Amino acid sequence: MCGIAGWIDSKIDMSEKMVVLNKMSQTLDRRGPDENGIYVNKNTALIHRRLVVIDRENGKQPMAVKHNDTTYVIVYNGELYNTASLREELKADGFHFRGHSDTEVVLKTYIKYGKKCAEKLNGIFAFAIFNSDDKSVFLCRDRIGVKPLFYYEYSGGLLFASEIKALLASGVVKPQINEQGLYEIFFLGPARTPSCGIFKGVFELNPGECAMYANGRLTRERYFTVEAREHTDDEESTIEKTRYLLTDAIERQLVSDVPLCFFLSGGLDSSIIVKTASNYHKEHKLGKINTYSVEYRDNQKYFQRSLFQPNADYEYISLMTKSADSRHREVILDNELLADALYDSVEARDLPGYVDVDSSLLLFCREIKRDFTVALSGECADELFGGYPWYHNKNILFEECFPWSKSQDIRRFILKDGILENGEEYVHQRYKDTINLAPKLKSDSKVNARMREMFYLNFYWFMQCLLERKDRCSMYNGLEVRVPFCDYRLVEYAYNMPWELKAWNGREKGIVRKAFEDILPDKICWRKKSPYPKTHNPVYFNLCVERVRAILKKKTIFTEMLNKDAIEHIIEHPDKITTPWYGQLMKSPQILAYIIELDYWFEKYNVEIV
Repeated sequence: MCGIAGWIDSKIDMSEKMVVLNKMSQTLDRRGPDENGIYVNKNTALIHRRLVVIDRENGKQPMAVKHNDTTYVIVYNGELYNTASLREELKADGFHFRGHSDTEVVLKTYIKYGKKCAEKLNGIFAFAIFNSDDKSVFLCRDRIGVKPLFYYEYSGGLLFASEIKALLASGVVKPQINEQGLYEIFFLGPARTPSCGIFKGVFELNPGECAMYANGRLTRERYFTVEAREHTDDEESTIEKTRYLLTDAIERQLVSDVPLCFFLSGGLDSSIIVKTASNYHKEHKLGKINTYSVEYRDNQKYFQRSLFQPNADYEYISLMTKSADSRHREVILDNELLADALYDSVEARDLPGYVDVDSSLLLFCREIKRDFTVALSGECADELFGGYPWYHNKNILFEECFPWSKSQDIRRFILKDGILENGEEYVHQRYKDTINLAPKLKSDSKVNARMREMFYLNFYWFMQCLLERKDRCSMYNGLEVRVPFCDYRLVEYAYNMPWELKAWNGREKGIVRKAFEDILPDKICWRKKSPYPKTHNPVYFNLCVERVRAILKKKTIFTEMLNKDAIEHIIEHPDKITTPWYGQLMKSPQILAYIIELDYWFEKYNVEIV
């Protein structure tokens, strides 16, 4: 994995901008700590920071290839999982390869197929390719949105980058937000409207989008979206195909020239990946796999059962490590460090985020990186296969709202009267805009039609927030994390699977459970879903209280928007906040942590409201 950036401006000789280009590159050094390079061709500059995973010598970037008197130059961030088959296809057409890197395969696929190359790629990626003949630049992001690609277009020019910080480092992009940006961070955050980069003028290619910048104009195009089709497989075939698609995705993602490990929570999704990988390693005599889990200091002492988190993970993790015969390490996080890492989490995202859900992952990845460069994780099964309670609760299912943020009352509560008065309307419109795009069939039942809408909501909102978290918190530590459930073939299959099959036997992710029941311990396979663990230690809450009270004493553009009495009420009566801010677990400690992140973000990024 890597970090990429670029700058095209018809009025600028980029060779005179090397100081700025190096500054942009340096902002991405955590994504690519191993190598860096800059390509300049008069009005165009391409920047690359490399995290070496495959073919160190022949995968250097920016990579240039000359073909029919035209030079093509690529900067690429990602991993391709059908590299071998594509390379053979290109060889049959007369292409030669100097190494085995996927970067070279992506570049030559573009040379052969042009913008249609995106449809040939199975992987997680964001890349840019410069054409020396017509001076165009092609941008592309993977189908699911695992890898980021932001851009800023202005008169005569374009900037793009893996992270917003690189755009800001150019000096062209200003850290400004307007009313829309305020609605996003206060009423939708940590989620973002698809394509919205929060800062004024900053946008992001959506999952499954590509774009061409030519003659001073950027043209975006969607090359992938799920389509509504009849599901023709019977129950037995659906179980078999689900197992095949996921197993194939996992095994494709085990390819690496550097050490690889696995996240393990003891839940269904990570356990399937771990057991499948373990079986593959045994079959190919590759030795034991390495697994990692995360826990918080004294969490067993303070753990509180709830509808969303009915049990702790540790006993299931122990069972799974024995089943997979893995070398396992449990990472214990201190609550003081968890609070301190809120600030790093903001810098990783360039935005206020998922608070301690982010900071814990950031610290977890930091520990893993000491020994490994690549990991596999079980994200996104819940969004694709109906794992969350809101899929199964009929009282929630048909409500006209984002199910993970049903009410804006707590968001309104912390703001002064008169601030962002149309916040509720803004959120509802974003909801309507999304469900109206969900492809359906006339034959869909009421439930199946709604499940398509729920799929779309989860795919373009909740899942993107989690993927952003995974990318930024891992890459902040130079760790590449792969997500097999995000294989686009599995996504397409899941979208058209009828709810009665997807929720086999009335269970969340029932079809996935049934597909893998013969390789998992029964207690793991049929365990009730439990979300990513959070800290229950009062030390963390008290740390947040201390910091928020210090913030409320300041007079800034941010604190002037806050209802300080309401926030003090949350501090004094944390148990009275029963509706989560976002998701299932963002209660009072996390609301305070979000205020901490907002304050730090406004100050660190010198955010100006315009």
